Amino acid sequence: MIIGIDASRATVRRRTGTEGYSLNVICGLLEQGAEHRFRLYFRDDPPEDLFPTAPNVEHVVIRRKRLWTHVGLRHALRSDRPDVLFVPAHVVPWPNTMGVPAVVTIHDLGYLYYPEKHPLLSRLYLNWSTRHSARTARRVIAVSKATAHDLVALNGVPEEKIRVVYSGVDKILKPVKDEAQIERLRQRLGIPGPYLLHVGSLQPRKNLTRLLEAFDQIKNTAGPLTLVLAGQHGWEYHRFEERIKQMGLNGRVILPGYVPDEDLAALYSGALIYVFPSLHEGFGFPVLEAMACGTPVVCANTSSLPELVGDAAMTIAPSDVYGMSEALLRLLNDRSLRQDLIKRGIERAGMFTWEACARHTLEVLVEAAAHRPR
Repeated sequence: MIIGIDASRATVRRRTGTEGYSLNVICGLLEQGAEHRFRLYFRDDPPEDLFPTAPNVEHVVIRRKRLWTHVGLRHALRSDRPDVLFVPAHVVPWPNTMGVPAVVTIHDLGYLYYPEKHPLLSRLYLNWSTRHSARTARRVIAVSKATAHDLVALNGVPEEKIRVVYSGVDKILKPVKDEAQIERLRQRLGIPGPYLLHVGSLQPRKNLTRLLEAFDQIKNTAGPLTLVLAGQHGWEYHRFEERIKQMGLNGRVILPGYVPDEDLAALYSGALIYVFPSLHEGFGFPVLEAMACGTPVVCANTSSLPELVGDAAMTIAPSDVYGMSEALLRLLNDRSLRQDLIKRGIERAGMFTWEACARHTLEVLVEAAAHRPR
């Protein structure tokens, strides 16, 4: 087959979950699909070492500033005619894909559960693009059973069109035993001592205001703690920053901004607890990343998170500040529980690999191409 892939999101330098997914699943497809030809579509010239060089991989750069997908990519499909198009982290071209069967990955429908937690224009675009992509694509990959359920229940996508394919955990994420490496990172990020950690963009749907309130209740009960909130500043960040000041938590809450991938293992490994009270997640990468690094996890009991963590984390209702603080306090003081969750977490995270993700994704692409109209 000739497999066309929208690789436009894989070149983003500061990758979040969906961009990281795009990069890793494409790398996995190239490694496992040697019998196929791949045509990768980019907005700009990709770094030379981004993907492995191989004779069956072609790069197509579509230099268009506006309407890249709906005009540029669609025009390329009309002239190139791949056997199938894969859109891992974007939207399917409108109004159609010129007869090329498409497979799209849908990551999250949280904007339908918590519309007030998303900017209006972003919410409207997400709603349109998700419905259009799911309707137009031959197959839809859902990153969790929770997302698959949402696609059927909230968007009316036929169940037989959906395939659940779990994402993976990067192999560089593993426990860092070198205390000096962790200490150097702490000094560089301005973390003064023992800390609780959250990694993710700082925006309302991450439920971080309640995390502040829970942290405020326990910040001195097990020695002086700090709360590290690592991630890009998102929508309404200024209000969140103001809330920190109002609560008198300046100096106790550390905001280092975006942390590069190469520093994440040390950041996770140095934390006493990883906390993830997000209101809704299609696939909560950070909980598995923390587990892979040997850090015990407290996370919300909603959306995809229980499905991912199984019995390897403490789960709490994201609206329950008292329950959150009690879970954190218990995990800080119960050494046996900590060791049990660390062991379970490493085992659980090991179940999610990019090799398996790419293998199952390739199966879906072959399935979609086999149903191409002649």
